[in-house]
Amino acid sequence: MHKYIKDFLNFLDAGNSRFPASMQISARLDAAGFTELNEADSFELKIGGKYYIRRMDTAIIAFVNGSGKPEETGFNMASSHIDSPALKLKPESIRFDKDVCRIGVEVYGGPILHTWVDRELGISGRVIVNGKKGYEAHVLDLHKPLAIIPNAAIHMNREINKGFEYNKQNHLQAILSVNKHEGNPLKALIAKELKVKEADIAELDLYLYDLQPASLLGLEQEMIVSGRLDNLAMTHAILQGLLDSKKGTRTAVAVFYDHEEVGSQSPQGAFSSLLTEILERIVLSRGGSREDFYRTLRNSFMISADMAHAFHPSYPEKYDPDYSPRMNQGPVIKRNANLRYASTGDSSLRFIQLCQKAKVKHQEFLVRSDMPCGSTVGPVVAATLGIHTVDIGNPMWAMHSIRETAGVKDHLALITILKEFFS
Repeated sequence: MHKYIKDFLNFLDAGNSRFPASMQISARLDAAGFTELNEADSFELKIGGKYYIRRMDTAIIAFVNGSGKPEETGFNMASSHIDSPALKLKPESIRFDKDVCRIGVEVYGGPILHTWVDRELGISGRVIVNGKKGYEAHVLDLHKPLAIIPNAAIHMNREINKGFEYNKQNHLQAILSVNKHEGNPLKALIAKELKVKEADIAELDLYLYDLQPASLLGLEQEMIVSGRLDNLAMTHAILQGLLDSKKGTRTAVAVFYDHEEVGSQSPQGAFSSLLTEILERIVLSRGGSREDFYRTLRNSFMISADMAHAFHPSYPEKYDPDYSPRMNQGPVIKRNANLRYASTGDSSLRFIQLCQKAKVKHQEFLVRSDMPCGSTVGPVVAATLGIHTVDIGNPMWAMHSIRETAGVKDHLALITILKEFFS
């Protein structure tokens, strides 16, 4: 197994919700010698220095300070998002019915709901505790099967195979136990795990996740199967490309947004001031002016990386026959006339040239003309900063399922392209 793929599988397993995913990025940056900056402090940056910031415990921007003047060289940037569709726990909704302990959930983003049913589910996220020095945030992963959302038997729901709509309030409640408990057994378990008093737990920001590990699949182990490929696959590829790149004249910037799956309108989402602020502060730290910052943007380029749809032979009617990417045939340029994707002729050509330089094939995707099109952070960044942006991604099946499928070769190919881009 290629070392990148082995690391990617570990990354997928450990990044099982927003907060652990962010910690995985930070850990790899720390190991590679990047210095974490505090947004509340002044930036003092060295040429060739490697830095990153974290906002709200999730979103991360990492960059390698180029040797050239930013206003002359611009930034080479790539962005993804670290969040995935999921079920978020309602921590105060613990209920007991004939000793069955269950908890309510909120639906985060747009998951394929039926794929979450009848599976062993773990719990991870963030816990805020009232400690001796004030409130402290802990990233938590309980690492064992704790919950299940069981179906009704087919004998009680005879029409289920004809299509059944799960009521999000009633049918998606997760079962935690069938033993008799007092109080809130989930909080008690978390307090024991963190070695704190249950009364000191102030806030819970927890998600369910599928405990089945990421794995390789196929006669030649050519496919990757896991949850959260959308969009941890692009996150890992960007991160690895940055870590393996050579220092150059252009400043290389990797942007890992949060909350894309719910609209990006948060302090750490693509609609926030996050990227604009950090880019301007990089320019100012080099002695540049506001005018130099705007000049820098005009010379900059963004690769917006979010997974793409692979041709599925069981549903050929869902694809435009001329734009049906195949798995393991190369990364995909995503286009849309209504600008749901940010790709233009100019930005697409630049990505094609990158592929040619890296000796990697590319593909193209357009949605059928009679179907709506999804979107990414690409159009938001392109409009906010006024920079050339291309939307790309690797082809996959079952996007937003609890188990998604993508190609091994595509992941390796994109790392090669991004390494070339950042260098």
